[in-house]
Amino acid sequence: MIGFHLAKLDFSPFGDLNTKERADRSVTSYSRDDFTAPVEDYDFATIDTPRSLIDQMARAGGFTATKLAHARDILGSSMAKTDEEGVLNWLSFPACLCATGTRGFFLEAVKRKSFNVIITTCGTLDHDIARTFQDYFHGDFNLDDIALGEEGLNRLGNVIVPNECYGEILENVVLPWLEEIEEERAATQPDNIWLGFGSVELCWAMGDRIEDETSLLHWVAKHRIPMVIPGLSDGSIGAQLFMHRQKNPNFMVDFLADEQILSDLTWTAKESHALMVGGGISKHHVIWWNQYRDGLDSAVGITTAPEHDGSLSGARLKEAISWGKIRPEAPHVVVEGDASVLLPLLGADLFAE
Repeated sequence: MIGFHLAKLDFSPFGDLNTKERADRSVTSYSRDDFTAPVEDYDFATIDTPRSLIDQMARAGGFTATKLAHARDILGSSMAKTDEEGVLNWLSFPACLCATGTRGFFLEAVKRKSFNVIITTCGTLDHDIARTFQDYFHGDFNLDDIALGEEGLNRLGNVIVPNECYGEILENVVLPWLEEIEEERAATQPDNIWLGFGSVELCWAMGDRIEDETSLLHWVAKHRIPMVIPGLSDGSIGAQLFMHRQKNPNFMVDFLADEQILSDLTWTAKESHALMVGGGISKHHVIWWNQYRDGLDSAVGITTAPEHDGSLSGARLKEAISWGKIRPEAPHVVVEGDASVLLPLLGADLFAE
């Protein structure tokens, strides 16, 4: 009995239960009748859409394929409710994906208003603005980084970001924007210019200045979707904010204004669902706020991280149940794999007309 042996070693996950109770809880019984869905082979002749492919993944199994189909079903159900009053659909992701064409998944999701609250990192702003004005380029993981650095070429995985396409363009574009934003706020609330000016207001103010419909910020601002950047100083945009403050010492970012927005959304939500890509601060901010309403009602995670090191990126969603951040009855699944592969597959199905 597993529970009995764990009890002897004092490692038991069942706390102060006696030995019999521990043993009872560590054993689950099954019968042959519990398993009724047969494994089916793919029939490629009948696959004519991404949806039909994922439908066959559900029937074929094959480990992660089953999880991807489950994720599609959970997301399809939650996204169908986004327009309903009191339904939150959270989207969190790391910035690196916005340096690739996977930004197109987030762009389409925001255009369609499939999600109504976004948590990401500062680099998302960096890459979105930079790619609005300049191109990034295909590279390779095995390029010589010393040689690249000597040429002013920055490598992000297998993407090449020349200096002029990143820091230089951001400084030239963002600093004048910040001067304009300060003038506007001084005219509208002169007594306390920066009260309420968090990352949500910053994203909208910058997005209002981008007319390019290939920009994520453009659509975030157009639909006034709250996009919260908890680590706003950790990126090139953060550096621009710091440089602006050198000339304008009264400049402040009211990061607690973002938390007030999230608080208001969370406490009034009748349902709350999430797609969390990767981990770190973005994922944690989603589950942190949802603990105050007894947890998410459904959740999908995508990650390449293992859980053996205790990282949040690797933590499976079932762990969040113990913290009250996901409800015990909530449908949830973690799909292990590269989001630059999985998100386009999901998007091709979920965003199909």
